[in-house]
Amino acid sequence: MHYVLRISNPQTRGYIFLTPTAVEWADVLLRPQQKNIICESLNYCVNEKGLEIFAYVIMSSHIHMIARAKNENLSAIIRDLKKYTSKQIIKEIETSNESRKEWLLELFQKGGKKQKIKSKNQVWQYNNHAEEVYSAKFTLSKIHYIHMNPVEAGLVNRPEQYMYSSAIDYAGEKGPVIVSTLNLHNLYT
Repeated sequence: MHYVLRISNPQTRGYIFLTPTAVEWADVLLRPQQKNIICESLNYCVNEKGLEIFAYVIMSSHIHMIARAKNENLSAIIRDLKKYTSKQIIKEIETSNESRKEWLLELFQKGGKKQKIKSKNQVWQYNNHAEEVYSAKFTLSKIHYIHMNPVEAGLVNRPEQYMYSSAIDYAGEKGPVIVSTLNLHNLYT
């Protein structure tokens, strides 16, 4: 299955808002170990595959991000990211003291059986809910939405308090994922 993220408008510079989501919206990324798998994998994609991340948040069941690929191959990068992180998350769950181990593994197996092309496990939904980032106003609204996710979920009081978000980077500190921050004041100029 291909993840179609092609850009039809060259003025977007290839910026895409996307939301990779766990099967059944399961809390697959609830633990720090699972979130760290995502952070390490995103950093690998930034350093080795040409992924640029402008904003992100890792929640328990999904990831929001604004990203692009320097080589215009975002579909392949996200496909590979999901494939690799699926294997690593399953391995982490199988070898840890995860209290939800049986439930999660059964959920992944059921997800794999439901697909046209059967697989042993499926951690991620196929759809990435990708949207072109087409204007400064839309960019600002999506960055705000991304950064406010942990606040809306009641996890923190302020966006920059959440460790797994680029809100830290936009507040002037360094988070666990390599981010290319956008100059929010210059988006309208």
